[in-house]
Amino acid sequence: MLDLLPDLFDQYPDDLQLAKPLFNDYGGKTIFSGEIVTVSCFNDNSKVKELVSTDGKNKVMVVDGKGSTQQALLGDMLAESAVKNGWQGIVIFGCIRDAGTIATLPLGVKAIGCCPIKTEKLGAGDVNQDIYFAGLHFTPGHYIYADANGLAISKQHLEL
Repeated sequence: MLDLLPDLFDQYPDDLQLAKPLFNDYGGKTIFSGEIVTVSCFNDNSKVKELVSTDGKNKVMVVDGKGSTQQALLGDMLAESAVKNGWQGIVIFGCIRDAGTIATLPLGVKAIGCCPIKTEKLGAGDVNQDIYFAGLHFTPGHYIYADANGLAISKQHLEL
């Protein structure tokens, strides 16, 4: 399958909400989906680092980086940890770094851009709280679906 969202919207038009088209694909896996786990942080990826080392089976991390382009919230080492722990993908309203390496990993990664500068780790941020960006409310426990056409969310798990 090369596309997911067109088929999902054909079958479940009333169950999905489409995000504004703000994101670029960076991961080696362009189609991904899973249960939403949220992180809210600004120029500090401490909580992202904590979460990628936990079991991410059938989950997608959604990170509200407040749209910052000053520092990267995900780099190659955290992305490799996410793969090792079974995360399906990471969506970041902010930047990544190590884009060349991340492109080789079997992980879905969407972000608004790249920045080669890492963050400090100060322990700031919140996990599993509702967040809002790209015209959508992301709620922990709901579901996200992503492919080259964009990303969408649903309150329940949808199958084709």
